[in-house]
Amino acid sequence: MTILCVRFQLPPMYEAALPELLGLLEEFTPVVEALPPDAALADLRGAERYFGRSAVELASVVRVRALARYGVDCAIGAGPGPVLARVALRAARPGVTCAVPEDAVAEFLADRPVAALPGVGAATARTLDEYGLDTLGRVAAAPLSTLQRLIGAKAGRELREKASGIDRGRVVPNAVSRSLTTERAFGIDELDPGRHRRALLSAAEEIGARLRAVEKVCRTLTLTVRYADRSATTRSRTLKEPTAHSAALTRAAYGMYEALGLQRARVRALALRAEGLTPAEEASYQLTFDPVDEKARRIEEVADRARARFGPRSVMPGALAA
Repeated sequence: MTILCVRFQLPPMYEAALPELLGLLEEFTPVVEALPPDAALADLRGAERYFGRSAVELASVVRVRALARYGVDCAIGAGPGPVLARVALRAARPGVTCAVPEDAVAEFLADRPVAALPGVGAATARTLDEYGLDTLGRVAAAPLSTLQRLIGAKAGRELREKASGIDRGRVVPNAVSRSLTTERAFGIDELDPGRHRRALLSAAEEIGARLRAVEKVCRTLTLTVRYADRSATTRSRTLKEPTAHSAALTRAAYGMYEALGLQRARVRALALRAEGLTPAEEASYQLTFDPVDEKARRIEEVADRARARFGPRSVMPGALAA
């Protein structure tokens, strides 16, 4: 086992703390790939030889240091490759490292659902499930031609390899996240447009706060509406200027929602994704003399300081609405 996948137990909008936590992994290896908002991959091949310890033993040291220095626990998956380490992470618990046995990879994967594999979305999982291919073991045993007919030639080949334990991935140091996503799921399929809008407001404020925490702005906002029948609609909007301003993100989200013209639609979940992320310091802005907008930005600064000091729940949803 040479690859660790570490998920730090951070609140969603505390991504600003991730670089410091990545430093814990960089004490053992320079080959660290950030997986914002709260996770990372680390290739410990060199560290195992240098320290004379296995990746699982080094994972225990990482966990102890994270708790001692930052008061942050973590869940860790370990495996021969990055994909297997990420699968192991899904079965891990805080305080315990879940490892994929190098001599029993197929057995470890066999009974796990197809959706446990990184990159397999809900639509692909449903398609495979309809044909009885609901576990990785069954996918690995299925004829390649069958998988390729169901999900495509390249995707079918890659899925079968991964389900069989063939992990061709690698850890890419200093990979930068190009998007941030948040979702609001309803307890029951929701008909009320007012509740839809409140969910969008909450999601836009979270995205804005997370962008500001990592000092980035986004150029594009994407809205995904998931319905009771498991279908979904996705719309994207390019913003007038790159922004992390919650009010601007909320207006864009409302605009996409209204353009859908939903009438009596049973909505199961709403998701927002900020794309095209760039450092805030590199972005250009149009000067504004709107006192309302300036007041909203000042309120955002105060709210961000409150979150940093007292936690994400210290600011009520809707408090930043302009």
